[in-house]
Amino acid sequence: MSDPARVAGRRGVIGRYFEHLPVSELTPVVTLDEGDTPLLRSERLSMETGAEVWLKYEGLNPTGSFKDRGMTLAISKALEAESQAVVCASTGNTSASAAAYAARAGVRCGVLIPSGKVALGKLAQALVHGARVVEIEGNFDRALALTQELAANHPVTLVNSVNPFRIQGQKTAAFEIVEALGRAPNMHLMPVGNAGNITSYWLGYREATQLGWADSTPRMFGFQAEGAAPIVRGHPVDEPETVATAIRIGNPASWDGAVAAARDSAGAIEAVTDDDIIAAYHSLAREGIFVELASAASIAGLRKLHQEGAVEPGSMVVCVLTGHGLKDPDTAMRAETPLARVDAEVTAILRAMDLG
Repeated sequence: MSDPARVAGRRGVIGRYFEHLPVSELTPVVTLDEGDTPLLRSERLSMETGAEVWLKYEGLNPTGSFKDRGMTLAISKALEAESQAVVCASTGNTSASAAAYAARAGVRCGVLIPSGKVALGKLAQALVHGARVVEIEGNFDRALALTQELAANHPVTLVNSVNPFRIQGQKTAAFEIVEALGRAPNMHLMPVGNAGNITSYWLGYREATQLGWADSTPRMFGFQAEGAAPIVRGHPVDEPETVATAIRIGNPASWDGAVAAARDSAGAIEAVTDDDIIAAYHSLAREGIFVELASAASIAGLRKLHQEGAVEPGSMVVCVLTGHGLKDPDTAMRAETPLARVDAEVTAILRAMDLG
């Protein structure tokens, strides 16, 4: 592994994995100390499935999602190319990350979002970091097509996952998993929206084996929401619908990469229901882990595979939790028990807490 001490002054995933990323001494590194997120063992899911289940909690990146790993590299390379502005389409997390890293770099950031389809927490992040946010009529796929047109015809850098530097930065999560476990897992499970993340993890695991950090690669399993499952259906979905807004995408930009990751690893891309995603969201909360709904698709997928007998007892499984629950506080407030209002005296408080 790279020695972080060797790259004094360089922080975050670029500093840690400098030799394994497309950067040089001339690259102006823009970082918020992203990466090095926790890999938590889930005792409950391990008991439930008979496997050794680990949770890669990417919601503890600086802006609360895995997007920061790729954005540090995308913005750094945009700055190296002397770009004066960056642009992205987003269902939320990309906009939050792009806005924060652009602010850090001192470049302008434009964001296109589908009207009324972005969680409040994510929109607030983009706005507070100074991005120019434009709502459009239409879905994410239309927003992405427009940003691609902008980047092709104007002097701006597109920082969605179609930008190859995003994939390079995000692969570092696989490096961290191998480093933490001392090996690659047998199975790797994750949500799939625009499909850049599963593409990047597969790249990271392959490179880890080439570097001698791991002896094997895991089977890669990606999970789309049932109402937004174009890869599973085999064709784009014009009007994708799911409660998991971060994966409400009907025509993933990295479709081919996701299919290749599943195929080449003997894994699969499958669909899970909104009800199963919501149940997984609550079960994670009962373990003290607060995620946005899309993150819970990996846990819903684990339970689905277990029910199908596809999870071998004693095997090592890693599930990726892509974003923090504070990205979408409205969902949590709607779902949980209402606040109890009682008189300001001990007996009433004990009754409200089911202790009296």
